[in-house]
Amino acid sequence: MDRDAHQLAGAVSRTRDIAVVGGGWAGLAAAVEAVTRGHRVRLFETASQLGGRARSLAGDDTVLDNGQHIMIGAYRETLGLMQRVGVDLQRVLLRLPLAMRYPDGQGLQLPPGAPLLAFARGVLGCRHWAWSARLALLAQATRWLASGFRCDAQQTVDTLTHALPRAVHRDLIEPLCVAALNTPSDQASGAVFLRVLQDGLFSGPGSADLLLPRAPLQSLLPAPAGQWLLQRGALLHLGERARELQRVPGGWRINDQHADAVVLACSATEAARLAEPVAPAWAAPAAALRYEPIVTVYAASEGTRLAQPMTALRAGPEAPAQFVFDHGALGLQPGRFAFVISGAAAWVARGLEHTAQATLAQAAAAFPAGTWVTPLRLLRVLAEKRATFACTPGLARPPQHIADGLFAAGDYVEGPYPATLEGAVRSGIAAARAAGA
Repeated sequence: MDRDAHQLAGAVSRTRDIAVVGGGWAGLAAAVEAVTRGHRVRLFETASQLGGRARSLAGDDTVLDNGQHIMIGAYRETLGLMQRVGVDLQRVLLRLPLAMRYPDGQGLQLPPGAPLLAFARGVLGCRHWAWSARLALLAQATRWLASGFRCDAQQTVDTLTHALPRAVHRDLIEPLCVAALNTPSDQASGAVFLRVLQDGLFSGPGSADLLLPRAPLQSLLPAPAGQWLLQRGALLHLGERARELQRVPGGWRINDQHADAVVLACSATEAARLAEPVAPAWAAPAAALRYEPIVTVYAASEGTRLAQPMTALRAGPEAPAQFVFDHGALGLQPGRFAFVISGAAAWVARGLEHTAQATLAQAAAAFPAGTWVTPLRLLRVLAEKRATFACTPGLARPPQHIADGLFAAGDYVEGPYPATLEGAVRSGIAAARAAGA
């Protein structure tokens, strides 16, 4: 048992058998936390590999992630979990100051330093915005700060920001909203958006930094966490679905295995199925959640290197993508690019082939002539159709506590954050602590 486990195990009143259903980032966080606290853990994962919706897919001659994920410096619990299972953060993540720069060089870029000063300097440096627009954004940010980053729960991001100039809304608010909440700004929760701004931009030095993966997602947490758990005696049942959950004297039975407590860290739909016989009132809102897809278009242009690892794109009726990532600049495959389409329901409805071709046309038009050394060619289109819950105003999300000894973990569980890796990890840690109490 490592030092952290020894320190925490002393606080555990008794060792418990804890079952974790789901091997995504929430389930791995729950399992690692429970083992660290001295409990016996059995994890069930339907898929043949760990990682959930943030995993790597092996192809014929390359490894692609099921979507292009990013983190920010404010993801403290996620980064701490990665370090706990032995991940070298400097090796797998490229840290850069927040920049939402477009192919023409326009856009916001924050300098290093104290959050408030860095934000002010970054906004004032956006010379493509009129002075009136820059001052309007700073004034609005000051009002949000004075209000404690709170607003009416029924406000959308558009109503929250309606007084901002169109250029600020187009270049900053819309792409930031869809990147963080995966929900279009006219439908997204203003309250959750403000919480993202508070933690991401104003919670401390480096909180807004972009952390871009320069290794496959499997190397960031799923594989190291799985190895860490196995080395400490946890049992991992990969390729085994949790068939049913039964309340029994002294705890629970799942797949004919006893558990003192259970953490449902699977999807909300699967958690609702398992919980419905014992907690129908909890299962109803979990089953009722609506979802937004994310589409990732992988393309190649041999010999091409973009000016920055992540470039913002102006989306429109025939321009699907909001961001493109240069994998060569990230130390991955040179000449490979990931175009990300968040809040992609309308594009999924139009078909993935149409979406891919529209993305390639958008890329050709968005960058200066000569950027693409060879014409972009399509590699693969991946659609995560239930990538995140639709983060709408006043959404009633299921609580962590389901029943005695039964808890939920996942990015959809009640809390202040949208569906992010950090939200998933935080909920997993919290559920494990509750399960072991």
